[in-house]
Amino acid sequence: MSAIEIKHSALQQFAMHGYDGTSLSLIANDVGIKKQSIYSHFTNKDELFLTILAEVIEDEKNYLLTYFSENEKLELRSKLYHFLTNSCQRYEREASMKFLLRNGYLPPSHLHGQVMDSLYSYYDEVESIVINNLQSHQPELAFPLKEVAVSYIGLFDSLLIELLYGGFERFQRRLNACWNIYWKGISN
Repeated sequence: MSAIEIKHSALQQFAMHGYDGTSLSLIANDVGIKKQSIYSHFTNKDELFLTILAEVIEDEKNYLLTYFSENEKLELRSKLYHFLTNSCQRYEREASMKFLLRNGYLPPSHLHGQVMDSLYSYYDEVESIVINNLQSHQPELAFPLKEVAVSYIGLFDSLLIELLYGGFERFQRRLNACWNIYWKGISN
């Protein structure tokens, strides 16, 4: 059994049950090995969790870069709006997105500092990526790029929290209520 298979199972379990609801025994059973075999790849559950967190964050950064690169020609309004709706769709189908949301907003208490350091670093990079993608649209914007980017991330966060706790319908309701107001506020 490889570390990749263990991480894949652990990602699914952490996404579904959170840190506290996931045991190494559950992961071992899922991949068909004995719990002790996990220790040949990972020192403990914390190391496995933090390894997955780092990989998920790296994948999310790559997704963001790819999304903005592939949608470079879209008008800004569509590009920003579709990123929000795509995030909801990704949450519905991808364990990595569920893992990031669940464990980002409710990290294991004993790993809180490490998780939050990783997430704040991630959000700083997200902010830079958004700013870079706003630069060519600066004439369309009513505020400085940094303010637009930070407010967009704030909108994104609020939508993700609604998705995590309220589900798709509440996410959609919040998006519908906020998007036009947000767009009118930032655009000239």
